[in-house]
Amino acid sequence: MEDCIFCKIIKGEIPCSKVYEDSNVLAFLDIGPVNHGHTLVIPKEHHKELKDIPDELLKNVIVAVKKISSAVKSGVSCDGISLNMSNGEEAGQVVPHAHVHIIPRVKGDGLKLWPQNTYEDGEMDKVCGKIVTFLNE
Repeated sequence: MEDCIFCKIIKGEIPCSKVYEDSNVLAFLDIGPVNHGHTLVIPKEHHKELKDIPDELLKNVIVAVKKISSAVKSGVSCDGISLNMSNGEEAGQVVPHAHVHIIPRVKGDGLKLWPQNTYEDGEMDKVCGKIVTFLNE
């Protein structure tokens, strides 16, 4: 995609602090980090969301996320790692190019788990059934 900022980074048109690169994946530091070491991992092919990434490429991305997460944890001496991938504008995706956030976490960094809800009696089974229906198509 021509206007995609991540595609421009891949082409070298916009500089980045490159953490990792192979033939399918690029990883670089986020310019607006939650914590220092916050890294973005992207497929080099433009795909808007997780569902759009071909399975073989997705395997490359997740293997890179695993490798880079370990390096980030050691490199910035954090206590843990949070992974995040927003899919769609309504979910908070700002750049329409699939990407995984590797976020270093330290005790007391102020980040919280998102709010949690509950199900009414029988509601969980109904929701589960709707999801399973689409898995079997």
